[in-house]
Amino acid sequence: MDFHNTNDAVTRRIKAMTDRIHYLKTNDLYFYNQPVAEMRGDAKVLVNGREMGMYASYSYLGLVGHPRINEAAKKAVDQFGTGTNGVRTLAGTLTIHNELEETIANFKHAEGAITYSSGYATNLTVVSTMMGRGDYVFSDKINHASIVDGCLMSGAEFRRFRHNDMEHLEGLLKNAPSDVAKMVIADSVFSMDGDIIDFPKVVELCKKYNAWLMIDEAHSLGVLGEKGTGIEEYFNLYDQIDIKMGTLSKTIPSVGGYVAAKKEIITYLRHASRAYIFSAALPPAQAAAANEAFKVILDEPWRIERLNQNTKQFIGGLKSMGFDTMLTETAIVPVLCGEDDAAFAMTRECQHNDVFVLPVVSPAVQEGLARLRATVTAAHDPSEIERAMDVIGEAGKKLGLIK
Repeated sequence: MDFHNTNDAVTRRIKAMTDRIHYLKTNDLYFYNQPVAEMRGDAKVLVNGREMGMYASYSYLGLVGHPRINEAAKKAVDQFGTGTNGVRTLAGTLTIHNELEETIANFKHAEGAITYSSGYATNLTVVSTMMGRGDYVFSDKINHASIVDGCLMSGAEFRRFRHNDMEHLEGLLKNAPSDVAKMVIADSVFSMDGDIIDFPKVVELCKKYNAWLMIDEAHSLGVLGEKGTGIEEYFNLYDQIDIKMGTLSKTIPSVGGYVAAKKEIITYLRHASRAYIFSAALPPAQAAAANEAFKVILDEPWRIERLNQNTKQFIGGLKSMGFDTMLTETAIVPVLCGEDDAAFAMTRECQHNDVFVLPVVSPAVQEGLARLRATVTAAHDPSEIERAMDVIGEAGKKLGLIK
């Protein structure tokens, strides 16, 4: 390594990471950043010349490649071209952007919506625009990194409550000064564990302690509720969330993020959030694809039913083999392995048998809680799920994780 200072902290951090990657690659344990050559529906992919079952996708309803969505994207390219060449506030707003935001607002039972260039940027900018120095923000311990970064960037007093622990949250809210602005932020479905926030209790506590409520629905849109509209439908508790955040890159086969809220909040964000003011608008094809995808979800409710059936099959099957799938109730199914090396080895065995899963290891999760983070979608056939479980089961036996 030819750096200016071979002993400084930056050099040491780079070396530690590159050494770790080198070790993994040398031992056939590195499976990140693999290029997918071809999507074959939502259930199969072509990787390194081999067809593999895809169990790492967030396309929960199997909408990638849907003819209506593809057609909408193609028409948008014909009408608007491939880029916007500007920020929304100046020359970057197209009619399709306004249509998309109206569609999202209707889907989420909100007065208005605003879109951003990524889900990560959405959380970062919205939290830091809404909250500031002297305010208090309360975040679930295992919230997504983008929420954590938004809280830190805001400069507000940052308090983390134990995962889904409502008693701990209440204690923190009680101890905060009564005359400051407060916001509670949580994932609806937690991205690493697959469990669901205790939404009714969070709502109750926010009312009791006069706190704003922001919910990240990245992994609940299209997953929770009979119509797939999310956590409010799932608990039949509407109009309780002040900031309804979500992404356009998981169930919705596009890219970007959104917030749905009251009109005044949307107006404020449109004129105060830096990621909206200083970041280029969504490309036309992506905006049109997202717009059509929300409509497809409502038109094809059988997809949610299929996803629920596949989720039950996958979780139930893995549990019956003896795997610990933690507290998941959704299509995110952690297969607990323990140490990082065990998760890497499980991945190798699965990938060598054409099941595309990936490991999540420290520091993304707590040490000792490394896991395969497998996902199922509405596109999987029950027989394909059975085969994937057989492969995961054989790998678990081989590595001593199950008997």
